[in-house]
Amino acid sequence: NGNLTYPTTPPDYHRIISPTVKVPSDPQTAVPVGLLACQRDPLLRTLETVVVECKISQPVIAPANKKAKKAVVILHDTVIFPEGGGQPTDTGVINAGGLIWDVIQAKRHGGYAVHYMRVRDGDVNAALGAFTAGNNVTVSLDNTGYDRRYDHMSMHTSQHLLSALLETRLDLPTLSWSLTNYPTPCYVEVPRGMSQEEIASIQQEANRLVFEGRKVHVEVEELDRDQEKGVERLASGRAVGKALPEDYTGGVKRVVVIDGVDRNPCCGTHLPSIHNLQLFLLPHTDALSRSSTTSARLYFSTLSCGAPLVPERVSQVVDERKRAEKRVVDIEEELAKFIAKGLIQEMNQESGELYKKHVHRTDDTSNALGFLTAISFAISNAAPTQKHIVVLTSSPSAQTTTSGSVVMVSGSDDNRVKTLGGGKGLKWSGKFTGVWKENRESALIQDILNEM
Repeated sequence: NGNLTYPTTPPDYHRIISPTVKVPSDPQTAVPVGLLACQRDPLLRTLETVVVECKISQPVIAPANKKAKKAVVILHDTVIFPEGGGQPTDTGVINAGGLIWDVIQAKRHGGYAVHYMRVRDGDVNAALGAFTAGNNVTVSLDNTGYDRRYDHMSMHTSQHLLSALLETRLDLPTLSWSLTNYPTPCYVEVPRGMSQEEIASIQQEANRLVFEGRKVHVEVEELDRDQEKGVERLASGRAVGKALPEDYTGGVKRVVVIDGVDRNPCCGTHLPSIHNLQLFLLPHTDALSRSSTTSARLYFSTLSCGAPLVPERVSQVVDERKRAEKRVVDIEEELAKFIAKGLIQEMNQESGELYKKHVHRTDDTSNALGFLTAISFAISNAAPTQKHIVVLTSSPSAQTTTSGSVVMVSGSDDNRVKTLGGGKGLKWSGKFTGVWKENRESALIQDILNEM
């Protein structure tokens, strides 16, 4: 008669491997995070359960709108995942007291899942009555909530697959990750940028495993914090991933297993198989400079979220990249003017003497020549008659024998410019290949300037 049959979770998906770990059966005892119904059975949509506790929460500074009050409810068990492990909160509904209450957020407090619902019309008594301890209620993922959950699961399981392949195939550990709500794109952060060939190889390997339909299951054991390893760190001191939160008191440890590919501690919800997670990687990485280190973000999506949604996610990455590049250009223009202003002030103090200056920068800009040119033109425009010769150089923070440093020479006399650079005119730019050293390349430039 056209009834829709929902997919179900295999019975061997959730495996308790410690004899001391059991799902609490007492309805007045909350099931801890790590053993929740949404974690044992990620495809389950609805559950009859019992209220354990209810409180009313209101901001310290209450707005005029009475809807600011929220009912804060702990249930014996739930299909609504509380945000954690990098995965956003589920949303859903609770049928209680003959009314449907919208769950706008769920969080982990200590070891337990807490549901947040707006108090209807500010009627605190109605909320407290509906969620009196011991009351039977039904908690569900409605269609919107399930679509949201499925998207989160798809992205989270894809992230585990992607991170495993990056580490085992390219020795690139995942430093951090972002699993966001649609349509914001998801990404993993790795220690360096990747070539298009590397990205293509990872995508091909991931989708080969997807085609094989590797299964996913969860193993749960008693948590022994004394046996837990600390977060690994790179030589730079940067942490790799995250440790178990210090405030977690649920007492269990979950490990998500992708057969033959990955074993990773995680509290999130995951699909029972990767068979429909066709992975799509954007063919570039965005560099992130952090003091002395440079990491990169690799954005990804999956066709399991629905092919029509992929272009929007990709488009958002492209648009954000354009906005970021525009912000960088604007900031570099301001910085170039600021540097030029300082040099001009020095130049004006020379009282007619030839102003000679070398400035070297360590900079990971994508357009070093454009940046140095902007400084050069700002100097020329502000001091067209002042005698000067200025050498600007820029090198990347990480250098090898094939690295390129940019050299820009500008002055008031083309002969002096030619002495340091070449060509004709008042400006010359070139490139130095190799490792730029202050006591070698910079010293040589300074010697030439001193002889002028």
